[in-house]
Amino acid sequence: MQHTRRSFLKTSAAAGLALAVPALFGQLPAKKYRVALIGCGWYGPSDLWRLIQVAPIEVVGLCDPDKKFLAATSELLCQRQKLSKGPPTYTDYRELLAKKNFDIVLIGTPDHWHALQMIAAVEAGADVYVQKPISVDVLEGEAMVAAARKHSRVVQVGTQRKSTPHLIEVKQKVIEAGLLGTIAHVDMCCYFPMRANGNPPVEPVPDFFDYEMWTGPAPLRPYDGLPHKRWWRTFMEYGNGIVGDMCVHMLDTARWMLSLGWPKRISSSGGIFVQKQGKSNISDTQTATFDYDGLTLTWQHRSWGAPADPDYPWALFIYGDKGTLKASTMRADFIPQDKKASPLHFDCFYEREKYPEDVTEKGIELNAAPATRRHMLDFLAAVEKRSRPVADIEEGHISTASCVLANVAMQLGRPLAYDPKKREVTGDAEATQLLRRPYRAPWKHPEV
Repeated sequence: MQHTRRSFLKTSAAAGLALAVPALFGQLPAKKYRVALIGCGWYGPSDLWRLIQVAPIEVVGLCDPDKKFLAATSELLCQRQKLSKGPPTYTDYRELLAKKNFDIVLIGTPDHWHALQMIAAVEAGADVYVQKPISVDVLEGEAMVAAARKHSRVVQVGTQRKSTPHLIEVKQKVIEAGLLGTIAHVDMCCYFPMRANGNPPVEPVPDFFDYEMWTGPAPLRPYDGLPHKRWWRTFMEYGNGIVGDMCVHMLDTARWMLSLGWPKRISSSGGIFVQKQGKSNISDTQTATFDYDGLTLTWQHRSWGAPADPDYPWALFIYGDKGTLKASTMRADFIPQDKKASPLHFDCFYEREKYPEDVTEKGIELNAAPATRRHMLDFLAAVEKRSRPVADIEEGHISTASCVLANVAMQLGRPLAYDPKKREVTGDAEATQLLRRPYRAPWKHPEV
């Protein structure tokens, strides 16, 4: 007989909240926070709406180089908070941060902007919620951790799997309960068709969009249409491909579940093997291996073909000598090795009835909304206590940098061993040079 957690998860929103943030169960944060948002495209506003749902918030500024995004976010904010007028808007984040009239800054910009904006925000006195991956190179991440510590700011990374109700229960009921026995291997994967592999023509930049500002420190590509929402992700100029975008979530989840730090060694191979048409320059096929003592974590993605397990197209599989755990953002299953033992099933947790506005929100990831709300509450609890949140910037750095290093290993065709104390790749001067990407002038790479 299969035991299930469905009834537990579906009947009690409060129970899920208590699992994730017991310190805040049954109470709102003690103060009304002044919040500024940098990045009004997709996930920036989504994070803001989740924060507004769980805490008293005054939005004091919105920033984006796209004036249409600014207007749309301001309009929806007025609807959500019943305001007659939206907050000040900015196309340059430096002008917003110069006001210093905020407690919290949310950063939902493309990956190539996260480092400079997070560092500037903590220097301006803000606690920060920054989207994953935190950086596009390893030394950006080192500088971000150093800045957070220097200025004693709380920085939460948007790796909200750590606040996902059914995954929290999986960690408690399967991993910590020892049901898997000795764990020696983890597979992680993504088989989503994620490459926007088109060939749009070069065209004039529209007057409502500051393309120079949007590009910032990244290489300036010929303008071939609005780079958001998906188009920028298909170029290595702005991120680290599917490994940087999707592996970072699953690697971070595996590290959290199994209490892992830096990998001892990272190797990777892959390339563009199938989807050779179009401008996209991120890999369509890639395997990466993260080695720990007595444990190997392996990642694979394909943006073509069918998933190995149709129920788990983006997932992790933890193998022990007593059983297997399959886990994703949508579900989880424990399959015991002993055929006489009972399997366990865990379902994703939704809150449509409690937050009906979720159902009509454009672009929302309904399965992720409850996790993000709990992630925001965990962040606010850390802000109030001046403590480390569950997805502290250092943990986000380890997961991000490991994925960046996988791409460097694929580029060089050899394994890498990163030394975080020396901030170098051990015995590999060429790889060490690739820990820092060149910045486009006049932008300056942050120093540790």
